[in-house]
Amino acid sequence: MAGTKAPEDAYTAEPFVPEGADLTALRKAAAGCRGCPLHRDATQTVFGAGDAHARVMLVGEQPGDQEDRQGRPFVGPAGKLLDKALAEAGIDPGEAYVTNAVKHFKFTRAEPRKRRIHKAPSLREMTACGPWLAAELAIVEPELIVILGATAGKALLGSSFRVGEVRGTVLEREIHGRPERLVPTVHPSSVLRSQDDADRKAAYEGLVADLKVAARTLG
Repeated sequence: MAGTKAPEDAYTAEPFVPEGADLTALRKAAAGCRGCPLHRDATQTVFGAGDAHARVMLVGEQPGDQEDRQGRPFVGPAGKLLDKALAEAGIDPGEAYVTNAVKHFKFTRAEPRKRRIHKAPSLREMTACGPWLAAELAIVEPELIVILGATAGKALLGSSFRVGEVRGTVLEREIHGRPERLVPTVHPSSVLRSQDDADRKAAYEGLVADLKVAARTLG
């Protein structure tokens, strides 16, 4: 009908989030989310995964190419590196809950049929997806949130967030109406982007050191 707006033009997932749902029902509902235009090009919604009663929730930016194809978060190279770093820091990856601030893969292509290149989500897209993250937090009720990278930090703490200023520290903030403790660190994909072996080693050790702060906070 002329003059009607598509749901994604409202830039909010709110109408798609069922009240009182458990994680299984949330994941099922998220598969049909049209809360922003990103659903049009992505293969599928990539919802959070892991222990529904996890003490620690890890929040990244958005799914990547592998995650978009498989429908699960952190299954690509960055996810494998994260699992290794968590284990080294003393956190069992199997006991964590992992999710992303944005649930659809945003990408660009240099040419048709070429590799899909990750593109950072906008603040508007992050805000649109916020109700899903709020619902996940309300169900899991983690003791600690680990922020993976600048985009996740902006989604949770606002646009002034700078990961370099607060990484490896314990923050206490109200997030979606709940008092939370948070430990920010870099996104594991940034470690993989390091140019040479020495830089990559240092970046990885920095990630592990931040995750050790999270492990000590959990006690």
